[in-house]
Amino acid sequence: MLIPGTIYFKSYLYDRWYAEFSRDLSYRNRVPRRIETTNSNKAHFTTLQGEIVKCRRCPRLVRYREDVAVTKRRAYLDWDYWGKPVPSFGDPAARLLILGLAPGAHGANRTGRMFTGDRSGDFLYGSLHTAGFASQPVSRSTDDGLNLSDALITAAIHCAPPDNKPLPEELRNCRPYLERELDLLRNVRVVVALGKIAFDTYLSVLKNRGAIERIADFRFGHDVLYDLDPALLASYHPSQQNTSTGKLTQTMLDAIFLRAAEIIRSAPGPAAPRRSSKPNSR
Repeated sequence: MLIPGTIYFKSYLYDRWYAEFSRDLSYRNRVPRRIETTNSNKAHFTTLQGEIVKCRRCPRLVRYREDVAVTKRRAYLDWDYWGKPVPSFGDPAARLLILGLAPGAHGANRTGRMFTGDRSGDFLYGSLHTAGFASQPVSRSTDDGLNLSDALITAAIHCAPPDNKPLPEELRNCRPYLERELDLLRNVRVVVALGKIAFDTYLSVLKNRGAIERIADFRFGHDVLYDLDPALLASYHPSQQNTSTGKLTQTMLDAIFLRAAEIIRSAPGPAAPRRSSKPNSR
């Protein structure tokens, strides 16, 4: 059963359900565990992340990420910036896959971990913690003790782009990494796409694989669920622009991941492939 209510979360039943769900379930016990991946599969995943970190396919992005790591932001002058492609972060046996846009220039490009060190990460990890996927609600650095359980975060592009706007060819250059990740992440039941670019990137992979016929059949919108295998759940990106204007609130993002957790709980076993472009929006 999916979470009742609309994205505005005004109903009494939703408020009561949300409070009880958040209060009664503890970290690592909120969703049933899944079958662990083999050591071989984990090794392949680790190897892939190593390839991502060494990538220099896009000259514009290489120049930008490395220039930012040298010039830095005044608040982070004492940081040794990562300045390389940012690997995916989380649990290789995850049933929840989170697809973002790209690392932030002074966030993940500084710290070396997805959604770490900026306001977007505060929103994302706060919601992942509420839904039981993260061990803590904040992410400051790679040594802060944060762990993800049953969730993995990747991106449409692994290098920080100027003005947060990757070029189409840069997205195409990075897509093979996502395709290989999807092949290795065998337990995924829900894909949460943060923003339209991530949403379209994932759909382009499905189209190339023959899983869908047309990308145009899928409309992006916050809290819109598509009955695919795995399920595709769209969300506004927790960018500073979206969160500062109230387009995306913490409660709205919490509900996305609580809904993802409920989908996982309701479908613990493997399912037959489904092909549907009909959205399920609340």
